[in-house]
Amino acid sequence: MKVSIEEISREQEEEILIRCHEVDDEICEIVNKLRTETLIIIGYQDDSVNRIKLSDIYYFEAVDGKVFTYSKDDVFEVKQKLYELEELCKGKKCFRASKSTILNIAKISSIHPSISGRFEAVLDNGERVVISRQYVPDLKNMLGL
Repeated sequence: MKVSIEEISREQEEEILIRCHEVDDEICEIVNKLRTETLIIIGYQDDSVNRIKLSDIYYFEAVDGKVFTYSKDDVFEVKQKLYELEELCKGKKCFRASKSTILNIAKISSIHPSISGRFEAVLDNGERVVISRQYVPDLKNMLGL
């Protein structure tokens, strides 16, 4: 198996591409290893480019065609769409909480039932995020309820 590494500028998004004849056990093992490593999201704030660990992110939110990530004290714009972030975070501690939000389950301090089958999550930083009723089963599944 040939392995190639290409250094790119900081402005470009980092990417891992696997080209294979078939997806076998070895390829699956490599992909699982990559997915379990610390996921880094590139965030933009003013004129700076920042590397943000997924473990530092509270949630992602789409607003007016742009996607933002929220950490304890900062807000960053990210270039990916929500569906791309959802795919990146698959197998991690994140889930779709509403049409416009992906929530890091590790940052939830408490969850309360709300009106019309929705839930409300209180995050470690005190923010409140509504979980749409169609995504409540996903939350319960992740919590083992």
